Amino acid sequence: MPNAADDLPQGAREKLIQRKQEWAEAGRLLTGQAAISDAQRLPPGQRLVTSWPVLDLGAQPKIDLKLWRLVVDGLVESPITLDWAGFGQLRQSELVSDIHCVTAWSRYDNRWRGVRVADLLEVVRPKPEAKFVLFQSYDTYTTNLPLAEFAAPEALLATHWEGAPLTIEHGGPVRVVVPKLYFWKSAKWVKRIQFVAEDKPGFWEVRGYHNHGDPWAEERYS
Repeated sequence: MPNAADDLPQGAREKLIQRKQEWAEAGRLLTGQAAISDAQRLPPGQRLVTSWPVLDLGAQPKIDLKLWRLVVDGLVESPITLDWAGFGQLRQSELVSDIHCVTAWSRYDNRWRGVRVADLLEVVRPKPEAKFVLFQSYDTYTTNLPLAEFAAPEALLATHWEGAPLTIEHGGPVRVVVPKLYFWKSAKWVKRIQFVAEDKPGFWEVRGYHNHGDPWAEERYS
């Protein structure tokens, strides 16, 4: 099973989580603006960066690829459990998209490689009553989003960034990428994707962060 790497002491982790909850309570970084038009590329309150900042809950799970599994289940016709070789046998695609983090930075033109969500959906075939998707990660993180957002053409399960395998600090070996939403919705180290009829808020959503997370509507907090 995965071993935790670079763990924060428990007290430091709790302080990190508390600080981010306080940001939500205070409405930190909110501008009160909305995108002027659909053509606006940089969402309100964001600044461009060229680096890729590392954000997590204080632990980065070191995952042995021989033990890695991805479970896709719930309201689907064909639930699957993929090992690393099986995941690699799915159709691979390359996509380019932007990152928008709720902590107010954005990075343009990230080049990803992985499995498009649209191709995964063809394999598992969600049932008509499936309306939402829940993610569980190897570090115990959870988040949620509407199936319609997960099924967007630009969404994928990424294994590579800028031509190289995803590093552990950025969610490798596999992370979710849903460019239309703030990046906390794009779960790192994903191990389970569950299709459900009713929504269930995840880790940050129950701690004051918006349940949807549209950057252009500045849906940072609930």
